[in-house]
Amino acid sequence: MRRQNKRGGPRGSGPAPEGMGPPNGFAMLPWLLMGMGAFSNLLQGKTPNPWVGGIGMVAFNSLYIHVVFRAFYKEGREARSTRWALVALTAITCGLAIGYGGSWLLFFPLLGLAVGSVLRGRRLGPVGLGLSALAGVIAGVRDGWGAINVAYGTFLSCMVTASILTLTETVKELRAAREELARSAVEKERLRFSRDLHDLLGHTLSVIVVKSEAARRLAPRDMGAALAQITDIESVGRQALTEIREAVTGYREGSLAEDLDRARSALTAAGIEPVVRQSGPPLEPQTATLLGWVVREAVTNAVRHSGAANCEITVDGTHERVRLTITDNGRGAAPAPSTTAGTGLKGLTERLAAAGGSLEAGPWPRGGFRVSAELPVDADPGPGSL
Repeated sequence: MRRQNKRGGPRGSGPAPEGMGPPNGFAMLPWLLMGMGAFSNLLQGKTPNPWVGGIGMVAFNSLYIHVVFRAFYKEGREARSTRWALVALTAITCGLAIGYGGSWLLFFPLLGLAVGSVLRGRRLGPVGLGLSALAGVIAGVRDGWGAINVAYGTFLSCMVTASILTLTETVKELRAAREELARSAVEKERLRFSRDLHDLLGHTLSVIVVKSEAARRLAPRDMGAALAQITDIESVGRQALTEIREAVTGYREGSLAEDLDRARSALTAAGIEPVVRQSGPPLEPQTATLLGWVVREAVTNAVRHSGAANCEITVDGTHERVRLTITDNGRGAAPAPSTTAGTGLKGLTERLAAAGGSLEAGPWPRGGFRVSAELPVDADPGPGSL
């Protein structure tokens, strides 16, 4: 105890030391001492036919050890060989009890321990009662009223052993489930963080690059326009810092109107004529946030890959669903696939599907590339998704 306290913190608190795992077959071995009375009779010559008794005791102990060690893992417990070993153990116990009686009757509670360590579920009750009745009948023939104690001890050892081991296994399963839930929560948070950073930084850096190029082109002939672009770069950078902080904490709620304004500015700076149309009732914050992500990704891809001359963004909503469509007249080539799971158009598709919506993206038959997203007006993106 002192050594454990020095290593592991305050006494009586915290998790058990790693060395103290769940019970195993060794925990069942000390109960074999219940057979010491019969062993003593063998040594003192009080048992008739001692060779028969000795062989029976060795066979019982061997089968008991075999059974209880196999009882602590599911495959061994449910193996047919284990059940046959229990049958043989029962036969030996009955033979020794009928042949000798007295202290040999205490092998029945040991048999109950072996049965309780193997059996689970509905079969345990009938088997435990039947075994106790059998022990009581044989003990009654050999020991009279002492049979009550033998039957009660057999039933108690069987049921208590099964209950303790079932509870231990349940606790072990609950711990495994808790660890799996913790791993799943960490993985979901990593995915949320990675795709939020991808969507935020990908769009923001694209806007900064486009506006920087515009400022460089404008500087020789129109310093005022170039300074306006530089001012926009500063504004976009400051807003990006704010959004990254919000994304890290998981509490970011975007504004679709702001995302549409930025999209218009980014497209204009890239030499793409924007056309933005919005109709329908006001959107819930969660829906607006999801559609804002789609606008960011689609506009970023249009600026990077399309080579388009114009881009049309349409938001059309009803009281039940809202549809966002972004179409450009560029080359119609899809953006390069992301190397990170859960990001880009694939990540957006997963997000919208989780909120009860859908996203389609691909070349437009009339030429160019089209992204179409549809959501219920009260879309819920789920915990930790934004």
